[in-house]
Amino acid sequence: MNRLDALLERYDYAFPKALIAQTPAHPRDSARILVYDRATGRVVEDIFANLAKHLPPKSLLVFNDTKVVPARITVRKATGGAVRLLFLGIKNGKIEALADRQLETGAVLTVDKLNNFIVQNKKSGIYGLKPSFPAAKIYDLLERYGVAPLPPYIKKATLAPEALKREYQSVFARTRGSVAAPTASLHFTPRLLAKLEKAGHEIRFVTLHVNLGTFAPLSAGQIEKNRLHSERYTVGAKTAAAINAAKATDRPIIAVGTTVARTLESAIDAHGRLKAKTAATEIFIREGYRFKIVDGMITNFHVPRSSLLMLVSALAGRETLQKLYRRAIRKRFRLFSFGDGMFIKP
Repeated sequence: MNRLDALLERYDYAFPKALIAQTPAHPRDSARILVYDRATGRVVEDIFANLAKHLPPKSLLVFNDTKVVPARITVRKATGGAVRLLFLGIKNGKIEALADRQLETGAVLTVDKLNNFIVQNKKSGIYGLKPSFPAAKIYDLLERYGVAPLPPYIKKATLAPEALKREYQSVFARTRGSVAAPTASLHFTPRLLAKLEKAGHEIRFVTLHVNLGTFAPLSAGQIEKNRLHSERYTVGAKTAAAINAAKATDRPIIAVGTTVARTLESAIDAHGRLKAKTAATEIFIREGYRFKIVDGMITNFHVPRSSLLMLVSALAGRETLQKLYRRAIRKRFRLFSFGDGMFIKP
């Protein structure tokens, strides 16, 4: 067994396929939450609507306000054949995308009567497309024609395309750029956020744009280099100041989601203080990592053998997390993006 397989085997687990959530809870804050107290070892079950009573006093919760782009779009070749594209981003004025079939250089892909792409190149499976319009207009076209890029394990979603766009998006999403949702955020409603603030907890936001690397299998190269896929993030000055002030007075910092944890643990200066900055992170958080900013985490249940499972294990402990997952599965918690969640208390 090679090093990669040996590592992944440590983060494998079995689960009934029937537990994979195909639709979100309604209302969002009715989703179940498994609360694990690291200090006492106590585990309780509740719903997100009651989160306030499980938080330490005066917690500071940090959310990811990225907005999911409806990144799957169907275009037409000159022959009339349909091609499904998955928008990945804009680079040097070109649209970068994956396609569900081979495309020839020079091929014209039609969006509508006024807009098209010309296939210019292909590198590492990603096509470079020259648009007939200013590249930034792609976001407007995706909002008009695109559909939400759901994870591959959601196969039976019964929601209409417009409903999926709404449901696969946090209520506070505002900075577009992700091709996948920061799913821990999907459990929060305006009512719950107001309840948390009324209870004396502080809410702040960062931005990390989730890319397809979050679904990709880990590679041997990532293990050897101890670096993951790259994702862009931004920490604003007010958020950095609030978090630094909270740390200085021993108030707990709760990351809502692994994307927030990656962001906060990446934006640290040499003195251990959070910096206001925009940058890219390839941080790989796994066993042995010592968190410098994050004290606790709210997160969903993650797929086996994934870097996300490794990150949560670094905070909770791998064997402890395995026990928590076994309990969640035994109690029929719903799994993955549209599923239930857990709170790892400081």
